[in-house]
Amino acid sequence: MYYESIGELSRRIHEQTVSPVEVVEACLKRIETLNPTLNAFITVMADDAREQAKAAEAEIKAGKWRGPLHGLPVAVKDFFDTAGVTTTAGSEQFKDRVPDTDADAVKRLRHAGAIVIGKTNMDALGMATTGLTSYFGPVRNPWNSDYVTGGSSAGSAAAVAAGLCFATVDTDAVGSVRLPAACCGVVGFKGSSDLISTKGILGDQPVDDFVRWMAHAAVTTRSAADTALVLNVLADRDDDFAAEVAKADTKVRIGVGNNFTADAEVRHAFDKAVTALRDAGYDTRDAAVPFGDSSQGSMASIEADRAGIVAEAFMHVDVIVLPTLDSIVPTVAVAATNPEHGVSAETTAFANYYSLPVASVPCGFDRHNMPIGLQIVGKPGDERTVLNVAHQYELAAKIGSRHPIV
Repeated sequence: MYYESIGELSRRIHEQTVSPVEVVEACLKRIETLNPTLNAFITVMADDAREQAKAAEAEIKAGKWRGPLHGLPVAVKDFFDTAGVTTTAGSEQFKDRVPDTDADAVKRLRHAGAIVIGKTNMDALGMATTGLTSYFGPVRNPWNSDYVTGGSSAGSAAAVAAGLCFATVDTDAVGSVRLPAACCGVVGFKGSSDLISTKGILGDQPVDDFVRWMAHAAVTTRSAADTALVLNVLADRDDDFAAEVAKADTKVRIGVGNNFTADAEVRHAFDKAVTALRDAGYDTRDAAVPFGDSSQGSMASIEADRAGIVAEAFMHVDVIVLPTLDSIVPTVAVAATNPEHGVSAETTAFANYYSLPVASVPCGFDRHNMPIGLQIVGKPGDERTVLNVAHQYELAAKIGSRHPIV
């Protein structure tokens, strides 16, 4: 059950061959067993989840079906406010902070019948990329605890990878969902900046211009199809992402990034991924990744730069692919010597700056059996194509059947 797709488990819940109560109890038992080692959750909302599961079971028996997330356990990064439940941002400063209202994304999850099972651990205030800096202790990678999870959405990636829940709602400011997704072998997706509401992310705290422009809401799952089902609930647009993701469209022109640097193992996995896309029938051609300047000082020109990005980078391609990390997953010992830069955001931050939808999907393993990630980046507002290509790649490369042994 732990690694079932959202679509398959949702079908079984809807048909009442499995109960939300059973699913929640299974996830809570797995969290109880594994979280002491992984430290993926700061807060486990066990009692509340059980109550929600009983309510969902009663609704479904009464024919009141709310959709594919109804009765499904999900989690939220501890950046998102949850009414009456501590929201800490992984920091000592907010360790006792209890908001009065839910963040917009949490409200949407609850309205869809999803069961919020807990709050995931994260780098303190989202200010690092390793998963090592939380006030509540480091998150451990379920593939091998000697290696970092990436961050700042570290607990989310670890929880989804280890089968503790089926999806998480996260944030991504310079790669905060994609970096841990790549390190933990799951799918991390962020849309254009206006796709998912960010209202209620540490809601009573002021933000500077860099965070206001760069921080986007995001999602972690185990597949592009699962991501599409979650987006159908969270997105501020009426697109049916789940319907669109399954439509194979090999007319999409794929730009293969030709201006990044990466170590030999990452490059090898990337080249294999490009071959899989080409073999699936896609037109692939060289393209420059628009890395640009995503530093604090560039915010003055960000609106103009976003307006011109299609003409600059997407005139001859529909998506651009490149590795998520430019190196293999670093060890905790190496990353701990410089926690702020243990996992580089050199290949991820540009998508936030230009407000581009992007997914990181697993594309192989290194010599230490640690995951490697592939980014698929689209034009502003074209989340559909990104997810479609991601789904077709997963099918072509037979990605998704391998899970950590924990």
